[in-house]
Amino acid sequence: MYTIDLNCDMGESFGAYTIGNDEAILDLVTSVNIACGYHAGDPRTMRQTVNMALNKQVAIGAHPGLPDLAGFGRRNMAITPAEAYDMTVYQIGALDGFIRAEGGTMQHVKPHGALYNMAAQQEKLAESIAEAVYRVNPELVLYGLSGSRLIQAGERIGLRTASEVFADRTYCRDGSLTPRTEPDALISDPAQAVAQILQMVTSGTVCSRDGVEVKLKAETICIHGDGEHARVFASHIRDMLIAKGIQLQAAGHRARY
Repeated sequence: MYTIDLNCDMGESFGAYTIGNDEAILDLVTSVNIACGYHAGDPRTMRQTVNMALNKQVAIGAHPGLPDLAGFGRRNMAITPAEAYDMTVYQIGALDGFIRAEGGTMQHVKPHGALYNMAAQQEKLAESIAEAVYRVNPELVLYGLSGSRLIQAGERIGLRTASEVFADRTYCRDGSLTPRTEPDALISDPAQAVAQILQMVTSGTVCSRDGVEVKLKAETICIHGDGEHARVFASHIRDMLIAKGIQLQAAGHRARY
């Protein structure tokens, strides 16, 4: 039987927080990645999102990003490995405070946006993020793009890792995600997304946008929570996975070795 984690980015709002899609999608996923105030989120939103996740018994992870609210953390910045280390430790600590205050524990860390993509390709940056996670808590799971430098760095330092694949993104032949600036970067058809997921989970491959079969490891699937029809999209994917006999389980619930 195949087992997969469904994760979703959440808490990416500000001020008077409206639960909206976040609360509804919590019924469908097994892990959530909560923004820590750099690319999105604020203290109130962090606390409320943590509470919702704990009430739904969904595993919680930190979602550290670049300090770029205007660009939602999706614009590359020329940061040093030391700066990446510091901002990762800082953001993990901020969210962990709220989780502990509400009686929960953190499961994982998943970088956001440009930081995620930069760490997928830049070895020194990946190593600094992995080291930050390990030094804060070596029991945390590090989420990263399947086959990326970040996953490799996490494994070298001794962290558990979760190789991530995407339901709503297309792939390049090198295993990277198609840049969002490209017209075919996003998948909006639930049937197409499910077909891609089933291929990734059951065969360990994905077809790139130019038709090349790319090998990868699928341990956690990202479902984006923003968008008008996000809940319908997520529900369709979950239902189809269950119908195919694929077990849904948070990555941190699996054995370490």
